[in-house]
Amino acid sequence: MDLNEYLSHHFGFLVLLGGLSIVIKSDVHLDRRMIHNIALTEALLFLYSITYHIESYLGNQPVYSPLRSVLSAVNYSLITVVFVCVIMILFPQRKFWVFLPAAVNAALCFLSLYNNWVFYINEDNHFQRGPLGYITYVVNALYLAYIFVCLIKRREKESEDFVLILFMSFTAALCLVMPLCMTDQADNWFTNTIAIDVLLYYIFLLLQFTKRDPLTRLLNRKSYYSDMEKLDDTITAIVAMDMNGLKDLNDFEGHAAGDDGLKTLAKCFNNAARYGQRVYRIGGDEFAVLCVDNSEVDVKDLVERIRANMSTCKYSCAIGYAMRNGEMSIDHLYHAADTKMYVEKRAYYQQKAQEQKDS
Repeated sequence: MDLNEYLSHHFGFLVLLGGLSIVIKSDVHLDRRMIHNIALTEALLFLYSITYHIESYLGNQPVYSPLRSVLSAVNYSLITVVFVCVIMILFPQRKFWVFLPAAVNAALCFLSLYNNWVFYINEDNHFQRGPLGYITYVVNALYLAYIFVCLIKRREKESEDFVLILFMSFTAALCLVMPLCMTDQADNWFTNTIAIDVLLYYIFLLLQFTKRDPLTRLLNRKSYYSDMEKLDDTITAIVAMDMNGLKDLNDFEGHAAGDDGLKTLAKCFNNAARYGQRVYRIGGDEFAVLCVDNSEVDVKDLVERIRANMSTCKYSCAIGYAMRNGEMSIDHLYHAADTKMYVEKRAYYQQKAQEQKDS
């Protein structure tokens, strides 16, 4: 292999991988599993760039080398494994069964060294596809479809990364299709595209730490005020929520117990939210939902889902909502929702005091 040729073709890619490696090594925000998935994707892309370059070099030689067949099997296997790694970055909670199609693809590719099912190299050292010659592309198309389905499910939750993942899916599809039409530098199409997409998503994840509350992972107070201004014309309702008994929980069971209560309620709120319903932690035990283009039926359904979710845990909160009328400002709308919430909160503490008195 000509090292100078490899460096000239992949210099930008290597700089990108090197920079990303340095950044993630010092990262203090993402969990270790996410860092591991990004690092593994980087390593596989680097390996693919080397094996593909060597295989291309051998393909240009007048005499066939058995190593070329082995490297072809490695390359076709790596492409699908990289896609799985990207899925584990985008959707960390996915199960490892997503590796199954990639494993089947790899098995078929390596079996082709003996049965020519996927590919073979003829006597003239020309690459030929077998009966299953496009299996790798089919598997990757399935993975792209899987990403799209997961993306649609996220969209129902007002996912902020919808557009970015859609862009990543589109560019990934391009880097698979274009090499079929333009074979020159096909390795650059794949490695550069996936590496850039991973970097973009990493930057997106870091930006989330400026927008989200570190404890509950809900949108924070800064995002709340920013969205109030940005979405002013489309906000039709606000739901105000305040956790019950947080002070007693902190005083008698410790702040770790209080934090657990806040995180549990945040999960209840987030699981109840639907499209156009953005959930925020705006204070110590205060939460709010900005409802965009929601009818009152939508808002009532949201409140009922929140109450149903809370019924499965030992924590609760007071809830109040207000619908926007006429030229009502967002501040007045929140005040109206907050006033209704405190009516419910007073009733909660009055009932609790009565229960203590009766006991």
